[in-house]
Amino acid sequence: MPENSLAIFEGYKIRRHYDEKTETWYFSVVDIIQVLIQQPDYQTARKYWNKLKERLKKEGSQSVTNCHRLKLEAADGKKYVTDAATPETLLRLIQSVPSPKAEPIKLWLAKVGYERLQDMSDPARSLDRAREYWQQHGRSEKWIQQRMMGQETRNKLTDYWKNHEIKKEDEYAILTNIIHQEWSGVSVKKHKKIKGLKTQNFRNHMSEAELIFSALAELSTRQIAESVNATGMNENKKAGKKGGGIAKKARLELETKTGKKVVTGENFLPPGSNKRLIK
Repeated sequence: MPENSLAIFEGYKIRRHYDEKTETWYFSVVDIIQVLIQQPDYQTARKYWNKLKERLKKEGSQSVTNCHRLKLEAADGKKYVTDAATPETLLRLIQSVPSPKAEPIKLWLAKVGYERLQDMSDPARSLDRAREYWQQHGRSEKWIQQRMMGQETRNKLTDYWKNHEIKKEDEYAILTNIIHQEWSGVSVKKHKKIKGLKTQNFRNHMSEAELIFSALAELSTRQIAESVNATGMNENKKAGKKGGGIAKKARLELETKTGKKVVTGENFLPPGSNKRLIK
């Protein structure tokens, strides 16, 4: 999938942008509104969204606050600043628009890669589907177990950050990159490039060893942060470097004993996909 592309829902073109840094898709809010009110005229849909936005602001809704202003290409080929939102935010906005297309658009969002939206009220369902997905794609039970344990470790770390003045998505990405750079010796972006990945979920293409060392680095980071009550970016950056450093020492020792590098270009891309880039 290209980083910036159109998606189609029942003939409606929905603009979207992929933020590689945070691994997040953003969809044009007006385009989604246009589907919901089944309005072929873009300007009418834009006016509807402006009125809805004003009402939601007065009500103190966070949905409007969570929208991002991104430059997206319009029908005339030029780029204009447009309200865009993540699927999570869109789910809440959709609930504010009485429309027979509300459920279909939710299902469509799930189909284009956001199954998690359907599982917000039932996390177990999401886990079951993830396990089934990985099994269908040939992952071993050991790999699946490590992937799920690693995700639990990751969730505990981000929960800690959220409760200690780390709120913005770019702050999460910065801290994650510090930890990853420290234990692996390469940035997240470089590691993805080595594997030949673009918009794919990075951790879904890690080896078992990479998953284990990522989890060790994030577990160590959280426990170090907890021990000093790290708050804010500067303190959590320090905890991240220390946590990543613990995993780095373990990685180097393992590489010395086995003669094999932990960071690898191996991935689970289908045959014929982008070839990985080996150092």
